[in-house]
Amino acid sequence: MKIDLNADLGEGCGNDRALLQLVSSANIACGFHAGDAETMRQCVRWALEYGVAIGAHPGFPDRENFGRTRMALPAETIYTQTLYQIGALQAIARSEGGKVTHVKPHGMLYNQAAEDASLAEAIAQAVRAADPHLILVGLAGSESVRAAKSAGLTTREEVFADRGYQADGSLVPRSQPGALIESDEQAIAQTLAMVQRAKVRAVSGEWVSVNAETVCLHGDGAHALAFARQLREAFAARDIAVSYG
Repeated sequence: MKIDLNADLGEGCGNDRALLQLVSSANIACGFHAGDAETMRQCVRWALEYGVAIGAHPGFPDRENFGRTRMALPAETIYTQTLYQIGALQAIARSEGGKVTHVKPHGMLYNQAAEDASLAEAIAQAVRAADPHLILVGLAGSESVRAAKSAGLTTREEVFADRGYQADGSLVPRSQPGALIESDEQAIAQTLAMVQRAKVRAVSGEWVSVNAETVCLHGDGAHALAFARQLREAFAARDIAVSYG
């Protein structure tokens, strides 16, 4: 068994280089919610050094709130902003001898697209316009995945190691209790259940089916690096290989 392990990087709040030695794919902030050109270039160089797949991590233009503020922007604006951010990382990756392989929206853009079909379609069309061979990463079972498939894109359904789930398979909003799993043991147990059994226990208690094709490891947590090592050890003990392909 194998699983892709991804991390959101280039956001100025984690040990990016060390995390890149533990994951198989990286989602690099493209300057709207966090990051800048120099950080993007450095992350690309490290990703190439460690053989990690390079992904664009476009977000809302909301640096003040780290891209976590709900916004009601026209679909055309979302399309253009997403295309702009992907293009910036594509140019940097190309200049370093690499290429962008996937796109994963960030924060509230990701969450809104998971439930809003028109927003999800705008993002999918932007990804397709940037490069129809790009993989679109979205919340497992969400509108993002459906829109990407409708646009003819390859998708990768994502689950979260340290986020609480609701009975419909959506994430518990960060403003509500149970949104973040503080216990490393609980987060690892949840991840293993999703990867090995395709199930996650919702905060309400019932088990929910989930298609785990990639696991997100948040790079901005206080002990992200230590948790990443624990998760890799748990995978290795169960013969679960970490691989992008």
